[in-house]
Amino acid sequence: MSIFRTKSVETSIAHTDEPEHQLKKSLTAVDLTVFGIGVIIGAGIFTVAGTAAATLAGPSVTLSFVIAAICCGFAALCYAEFASTVPVAGSAYTFSYATLGEIVAWIIGWDLLLEMMLGASVVAQGWAAYASALLQTFGIELPAAIGSGKESHFDILAFGLIAVLTILVSVGIKESMRVNLVLVAIKLAIVLFVIIMGIQFINPANWSPFIPPAAQSTVEGGGDLLKTPLLQAITGSTGMVYGVGGVFAAAALVFFAYIGFDVVATTAEEAKNPQRDLPRGIIASLIICTFLYIAVSLVLTGMVHYDHLKTEAALAAAFTDRGAAWMGAVIAAGAVAGLTTVVMTLMIGATRVTFAMSRDNLLPGRLARINPKTGTPVLLTVLIGTTCALVSALTPIGELEKMVNIGTLTAFILVSLAVPVLRKRRPDLQRSFKVPLSPVMPVLSAVICFYLTLNLDIETWLRFIIWMALGFVIYFFYGHKHSRLHREPELTYFRH
Repeated sequence: MSIFRTKSVETSIAHTDEPEHQLKKSLTAVDLTVFGIGVIIGAGIFTVAGTAAATLAGPSVTLSFVIAAICCGFAALCYAEFASTVPVAGSAYTFSYATLGEIVAWIIGWDLLLEMMLGASVVAQGWAAYASALLQTFGIELPAAIGSGKESHFDILAFGLIAVLTILVSVGIKESMRVNLVLVAIKLAIVLFVIIMGIQFINPANWSPFIPPAAQSTVEGGGDLLKTPLLQAITGSTGMVYGVGGVFAAAALVFFAYIGFDVVATTAEEAKNPQRDLPRGIIASLIICTFLYIAVSLVLTGMVHYDHLKTEAALAAAFTDRGAAWMGAVIAAGAVAGLTTVVMTLMIGATRVTFAMSRDNLLPGRLARINPKTGTPVLLTVLIGTTCALVSALTPIGELEKMVNIGTLTAFILVSLAVPVLRKRRPDLQRSFKVPLSPVMPVLSAVICFYLTLNLDIETWLRFIIWMALGFVIYFFYGHKHSRLHREPELTYFRH
């Protein structure tokens, strides 16, 4: 059997009704929108805006957010079409299995696992840093060995957060969403607090010049080949900041503040009306977050001149520098709530992708068994939660954050390309939502995402290649032979 064998859409949907693999359908369009907002608004809005404005674009970081939103919008439309056509857990993994073949589906699934598990671990460490700062305001300071700083040997706060969330996610998706709803409400209140309270500190002079003159990059470590962006190494060009080029460079950075809408698609099987509600949840969450990002970036660069912005905890620092320390503390508390929802939704996403892969026997099938009381894959949830907790507690992640970015962009590329492929192969499928201007828009989405991957450094590419090589070893020594399509070839709709 070919490694490019595909699993029919009908078979994928039929597998969702198997009693031992049946997830509970309980999510509405509102749940899915809140879920999307919960994972999108997090580290990005609290940190990335300040970094991008200070180092790359100045006040024109607002334009960078608009450009990034347009890029994400193209990918979101592709996800919305697939999610409404193939309402099955697994997101891009399931979509590509029905269009591009098993090996591509494996690549995407392995890719998404990297993105979501590592993303949850990275954000948990960020949460721990904010939580530690809040504890210090109450006179509580953890020993350095178990704190969240560079001297830490075991980040107890990050480990504890993921442990608690693992239990919550195991209990049930609806219960998780109730907690998510409360935390997202707190997070949105903090974001609105920043916008409303920050207006009084705005000095319009800080927006001039709106697009600072272009300058040569002086980023530390610029002489290290491994730290050089791949595109820059290929072209031999010199890194530039600010100016029009800086706007687009910042767009490549703030693009990652939008990561998360794709996680909505992983909950397809748990939506009450996926054909209608999934596109609404994906697109609505992206639109809401875009407006909030634009407003926050305008307030931030209006409060503090871009060359005085802090690159860490920029929002809280901006208020503290204006003599409103209590406001900075409120924002830090909001960041704790906000990052909690990000970790939880990424863990849910990682569990649902691995669930789909295990149900197809590309990974051990017993991992996909559903607990009849909770309606969730408890064993798989505990396994992923334990892994994320240990990684967040023991690993100084740092530069590995970029691994999340390259994994996400690769998934976006393949999903975008899969849209016109499935339309050509299965024009008979009912599509409650269609990407406009196909195949132009999906191809354009793939090209833009590929361009953004070229802006990641060589070291990130090397790590990504090593991770994918490990994935190929597992697939060819286990997944290919144990796959349900290998044992039940009648499930294959298209033969290659």
